[in-house]
Amino acid sequence: MKQLQSSLMTICLFLVSLGSYAQSGNAPYVVEEGGKKIFKVAGPDYELSPHTGMTKKHWKDAALYLLEGAFSYINNLDDPMKFPKQPGKSYPHDEGRVPTEKLEGLCRTLFVATPLLKENPDLEINGISVAEYYQYQISKLVDRSSPAYIHPRAKNGGPSQNLVEFGALGISLMLAPNVLWEPLSQENKDALAATMISYGDGPTVPSNWKFFNIFVLSFFKDQGYEINEALLEEYLQKSLAHYRGDGWYNDNPAFDYYSMWAFQMYGMIWSEYFGNEYYPEYAAQFKENFNDLKDNYPYLFSQDGKMIMWGRSISYRMGSIVPLPLMGFEEDKDLNYGWMRRIASGTMLQFLQHPDFLKDNVPTLGFYGPFEPAVQGYSCRGSVFWMGKAFLGLMVPDDSPFWTSTENEGPWENKFEDDKIYNHFQQGSDILITNYPGIGASEIRAWCHVAIIPAWEKFRGSENYNRLSYNSAFPWQEDGKNGEVAMNYVFKNEKAEWEALRLFTFKKYNRGIYYRDVKLETNEDVQMDLAEIPLPNGILRVDRNRSKDSIAMRLGHYALPDLGEGIEERVKKVKGYEIQIIDNGEYQLAMVPLKGWSGIEVVEATGLHPQSDKSAVINVFDDFDPETEHISIYATLMLWKKSGEKWSEKELMPIQELEFNKEDKAVKLTFKNGGTKTVYY
Repeated sequence: MKQLQSSLMTICLFLVSLGSYAQSGNAPYVVEEGGKKIFKVAGPDYELSPHTGMTKKHWKDAALYLLEGAFSYINNLDDPMKFPKQPGKSYPHDEGRVPTEKLEGLCRTLFVATPLLKENPDLEINGISVAEYYQYQISKLVDRSSPAYIHPRAKNGGPSQNLVEFGALGISLMLAPNVLWEPLSQENKDALAATMISYGDGPTVPSNWKFFNIFVLSFFKDQGYEINEALLEEYLQKSLAHYRGDGWYNDNPAFDYYSMWAFQMYGMIWSEYFGNEYYPEYAAQFKENFNDLKDNYPYLFSQDGKMIMWGRSISYRMGSIVPLPLMGFEEDKDLNYGWMRRIASGTMLQFLQHPDFLKDNVPTLGFYGPFEPAVQGYSCRGSVFWMGKAFLGLMVPDDSPFWTSTENEGPWENKFEDDKIYNHFQQGSDILITNYPGIGASEIRAWCHVAIIPAWEKFRGSENYNRLSYNSAFPWQEDGKNGEVAMNYVFKNEKAEWEALRLFTFKKYNRGIYYRDVKLETNEDVQMDLAEIPLPNGILRVDRNRSKDSIAMRLGHYALPDLGEGIEERVKKVKGYEIQIIDNGEYQLAMVPLKGWSGIEVVEATGLHPQSDKSAVINVFDDFDPETEHISIYATLMLWKKSGEKWSEKELMPIQELEFNKEDKAVKLTFKNGGTKTVYY
């Protein structure tokens, strides 16, 4: 009887939801808040997914939520996937780039549409047959009379954005040929093959771009077309050569999410849908590299699945999770699939439920909302749908343990202790991932060594890469012209401009201490030895300034956004040290200048933070003079806590003694808990 009542209740709730859907015009997975359409988990399953309520069905809802926004611009088959330009550096700046802009919108929204069409070829959105729309638009790419026409690569033409998008199209054609390829006329198939192969059988960029050639050549080989097999194998070999171990590929020159939403995802998809049959040795190598992920990459996400704002193309956001569901292609009895899904669903909700995520019905270029410092000039508005790679996880079968395992928080709930920290160092990439159970956050320290003055891609040495560390709880803040800085040093250079450090050289990771050297780009006589020690509630920095020139310098903690209630500031005195604390109602940050600094202050900023217009950061400062500095050690505590929690004196001052041994070039640290560490420069 109870089961019958429960079933009747479920039916009633379903009918009520349909009624409200009909009245509001919104799908059951959309809720309007402040005039904005926010994703909601409709009918959450908290038995299977006790943390997010999300199952495979809700992932499909999320895909539809994004695709419906894109199709709000489509009223007939001729309408392109072209979206309102976001002000700033994103393209197009002239009509010449518009065809490529349209191609991006078409091929990238297909990442969202393809798994939905694979299951339901009859899908309609906005009164348009989704399959028919993409079939029609694909045919227009080779119609010389169409505004969507893409010219084949010129005989001596180099790599271009068209190669990127054709590579993306090759992936979707490979995954759902019955919906996207087979319905095309033979004439269109042959013309499309000629155009796409003209790009695939050509030069590329020495990075993850080789996979665009690989997918084009692989798909058409599978369809019986003649391709350059020697070039295909060359690009496969060169792609594998980017691997550095522990799941990380180097994207030349950086380590970032491209290792995951590009190399790892491409390698696994290619192997599963093509490589296993045609090139099993290469497929086996890609899968072996993919298997290394599970011991490192999941730790990069916070306890609740939030991803870290780090690296270029961060507007692709949730694309970072795609390796996690793809783990479901192979059953691994030692893998915690429930944790993988909890991370992936948590990352999705991090953005889908943020009120600033969408504007004009499509995702913004930024992190949460629009944020120009995180935008690169190679992006247009449709570029954001690269995040649709996350939904390629829907290709994983329903009975995979990724979908059927009960959601859990892995080591966060059964291993990690609040008063400890957990470091994961990856040799080869020199990446250090740190987990902080006290606030449920994760942090990364990674490569950056790019001189931006001569560089045409200046973003590679910008805040996207040059922070001392990146934390899931504290998105990076742009540097200000007046010396406002968060999680880096800035120096006042010869032009009287505040210049951030970016030419870092990794030295070693030893006994919980991460060592780097760094020099100022505009003045090589300004140099520092950096040593940082993650603590259970923050970071201890013990850095040595070995500059030859006198110079003004500043160091910043992480920044806090004003979440609407203002940011409280207060000062505490502990053992003679002045400690600045800021509190935004979510987190508290404290900074303690232990040695070397002449002052400390809270700096308020406007327009520099990705979460809010107003923000605050604690900075320490000094005027360094090599002639008068007896010991050039700058020691700093950078601490944090959740709001509402009280600071103990031991938390604010965990150091008992700090002793510099000039002869050994070392600093011995004695902690109040009895532990010791020695920093060797």
